Amino acid sequence: MVWKQPSPRVRDLIRQCSQLVVNARPEWLDELDAAVLGANRTIASDPELAAAVSHSNRANMYFWGTANVRDPGAPVPANTGPEPMTIARELVRRGLDAYALDAYRVGEGVAWRRLMEIAFELTTDPAELRELLDVCSQSISAFIDDTLAFIAGQIELESDELTRGTHAERRETIALILDGAPITRQRAEHRLGYALTGNHTAAVIWSDDPAGDLSRLDRATEAFGQAVGARPLSVLASSATRWVWVRGVNGVDVATLHHAIGGESDIRVAVGPTADGMDGFRRSHFDALTTQQMMARLHSPQQFAMFADIELVALVTADTDRAAVFVKHALGAFEFASAELQNTVRTFVGEQCNASRAAAQLHMHRNTLLRRLARADELLPRPLAESGVNVAIALDVLRWRGGQLG
Repeated sequence: MVWKQPSPRVRDLIRQCSQLVVNARPEWLDELDAAVLGANRTIASDPELAAAVSHSNRANMYFWGTANVRDPGAPVPANTGPEPMTIARELVRRGLDAYALDAYRVGEGVAWRRLMEIAFELTTDPAELRELLDVCSQSISAFIDDTLAFIAGQIELESDELTRGTHAERRETIALILDGAPITRQRAEHRLGYALTGNHTAAVIWSDDPAGDLSRLDRATEAFGQAVGARPLSVLASSATRWVWVRGVNGVDVATLHHAIGGESDIRVAVGPTADGMDGFRRSHFDALTTQQMMARLHSPQQFAMFADIELVALVTADTDRAAVFVKHALGAFEFASAELQNTVRTFVGEQCNASRAAAQLHMHRNTLLRRLARADELLPRPLAESGVNVAIALDVLRWRGGQLG
């Protein structure tokens, strides 16, 4: 492509646009994330991949913007920084094709619409607008094309690297077991160095900060094994995610696990139920993945989650829009009540609506409990006596989600 130097006036307008892009408002970035993740469920349901795509989209905006602040209207080279490298690595380690890169095109469209709005705020002269938009359109399109070409090349390199060595063999064996392929237990055990008889408890351990010190994930995996008293089997699902299994334990003590890993605030753990044999190895893993996906979908502030605790919430929140409507219908104004009042109601329902047991559980006088329940009835759309089940489920959704649904 032959680039024509823009006029001095348009160069100045491009610089002004780019300065606004470099200092993008938080709501612009939120709009970008919402559009990209909303267009691709594969990315949105994977917290690590979603974070990597978000970082990469923002890095691309900043990269293009700073280049045009320095030299307005000049060709912008591909972004070959750490963010595109991370995207390539994450796609390959998940076995995803480059179709997930369509998210970049969605991001390009959002950024372009925002830039047009900025352009129309800077000038109303038709000739200036025509030249400004023409130059920026070509520049953004060429920049994204070149960056995607770089990522595609990195995907090939990462694929070559991943298909060599013992990690590839372990991952391949895990994939065969999870797919229910006809691999014998003895052969799988030999390749994994892990006995597939007895009980198995699976976990997904990941970091919300893919750019951080990922050696902490290995330490977290070891801490998980120590917390349950068993040597873990671990496979590198991606650069910031470990799939983990432990054998011969009957569940996981969350308090012990929190003591072992809780100091690492960006490390998250989703744990499946304990189950028997190769089929249990599979089922526990898939339930751990369901738990992780629910935490990501709800932007949950919780660091640890057990499938047994979230199974119903995961079903209810599979459609976040409908879940938001359910919560509003079930709770009404009580959705915004104090955490103390909500916890009182949650405990009361959990104790089969027995006031004496609930008061003892909460270490409060029975009359205090009854006053709080009366206050809850004032806020609820229907009395608690008529809607206890729905209220309890809605409160569980509130417990696990971060911010607002919908």
